[in-house]
Amino acid sequence: MKQRITYVVTEPESFTPEQISVQKRKNGNGDTFTLKGVHAAKEHRITLGLDELSQAPINIEVLKKWHELHIRWASDFPDSVTAPFTSRVSPGLHIFFTPSTEAKNPDLCRDIRSLFSDTYSPIKCTTSHETAIKIPMLSERFSMSTALQYYSPFSEDDWDASKIAEWFQNMTGADSSASYIDIDYDAISQAVIFTVVWSHAPNKKGWTESVYVPEDESTVEIGVLSHEPNTDPEDVQFGGFLTMLGRDDKPKPTRFQTPTRHYPLLTPESFNPNTTPKLSPLTYTTSINRPTGLHPTLTLTLPSEHLTAPDPTCKLHTYLTLPSALFIDKYQFSDPLFLTSKNLIALRSIAGATDLEAPDWVVPQWGSASLFELASPSSSAADTEASAPPSSGDWNVSIPLHLRYLPASPTPHTPISIPWPVVFWVCRADEGEKHSLNPFDRKHLGYEALFGPKTRFMHVQPARERGADEEYKRLVETIDVPVLDTQKAGMVEMGTVGVVVLAFLGLCWVLFGKVGGKEAADKMKKKQ
Repeated sequence: MKQRITYVVTEPESFTPEQISVQKRKNGNGDTFTLKGVHAAKEHRITLGLDELSQAPINIEVLKKWHELHIRWASDFPDSVTAPFTSRVSPGLHIFFTPSTEAKNPDLCRDIRSLFSDTYSPIKCTTSHETAIKIPMLSERFSMSTALQYYSPFSEDDWDASKIAEWFQNMTGADSSASYIDIDYDAISQAVIFTVVWSHAPNKKGWTESVYVPEDESTVEIGVLSHEPNTDPEDVQFGGFLTMLGRDDKPKPTRFQTPTRHYPLLTPESFNPNTTPKLSPLTYTTSINRPTGLHPTLTLTLPSEHLTAPDPTCKLHTYLTLPSALFIDKYQFSDPLFLTSKNLIALRSIAGATDLEAPDWVVPQWGSASLFELASPSSSAADTEASAPPSSGDWNVSIPLHLRYLPASPTPHTPISIPWPVVFWVCRADEGEKHSLNPFDRKHLGYEALFGPKTRFMHVQPARERGADEEYKRLVETIDVPVLDTQKAGMVEMGTVGVVVLAFLGLCWVLFGKVGGKEAADKMKKKQ
């Protein structure tokens, strides 16, 4: 087993080397690494060989079914994670996988239920062949692509109830909620990599903890780094201290620079070599129009004054992950005037459940995923003769959605959760081939295969807004959809029967009543 623990200091001005140390354990078995009050984002990565899986909740028989298996879970709490942990997916459980050619009818759904309890939130999954959707890709040989994708709006409560969450807590010893968790396996490496990332320490005092080697055969690499100034817009640079427990007596100073696929969106001043990098103030919010009706509209709101492309080659995009209860009518987005009115450039890709007529209970897929290119004030101004300065208002992007008819329920309304999409600038990367050299590179997020390998993603952070209860609003929008109330279905049935009977009697009166009246009138005429 190998472990790599990385702390990226978020307050470098207040950090001192005296806050970290390596000491011999009292019993003489190995070294202990200690931190005291370090404010940082944290990544804990655990690598297990297949012969070591007895320690993990995933067994080898499950993995042998898949050529590749990549699990991504993201919290629905808004977190601003520092570089190099800036990549994002929509809140919930994402699974990207390619079945093994040697496996016969592998059942992903059964494996999902064995790992993730669906006690709190039922998992829509019949068979992996029916439920999963095929991921469109730029090239069949693209290395960041798997064949199929599955998604479930798995909340933090659902995740905490799963076997994997319990195992992660025992292995990492952390009490705070994670920003995201990744599990990666491929048949070539024959290894499983578990990764968990926290955006901040569990309390305002920072990380105060001790780390040691649990077994003689294990290795633990620890780094305490800070994001340093760098003039290259494609690379990130870190400086700090590294240590390998059992080999180093004390943390060693280090500095390294690496190209990155997912780059943080920084202020222009951050590329000054004498300035500490700072995140751009650009954020976005997601909302649903009220009342929603059967055709809700998802609106992305961004401040216009900060909505400037970081480079002329960059284009603004959003990637939506929608449950099967909602769908996008792709034919709407073929009209240029319609797109302009919504501040959209184009619908670049859509996959999954796109049937325009089917009710939700006959749709086997989990839902759909779509990629939109968005217009921005700078791109709109480019169409005019002179570019206007950025305005101070909000820039709204509207994406029309459509609701499917939902199954009957004991209540008159059924709640539907819509996860916030991810928003990012897509820019050209001249050093795209070197992305795999980044030790923090994160792949298999669903949308990379829609672009070429020479692409870097500059992510816009979701806004952190407090609700009426002073808690941060979650990155999920909920709408109540009217459905047939089964408790009142009897009244509806009786009413329907009554209307049918009355209509039948009325029809009989029209048909036979008039005939009888006409015969009586004829008889009276004959007598006269």
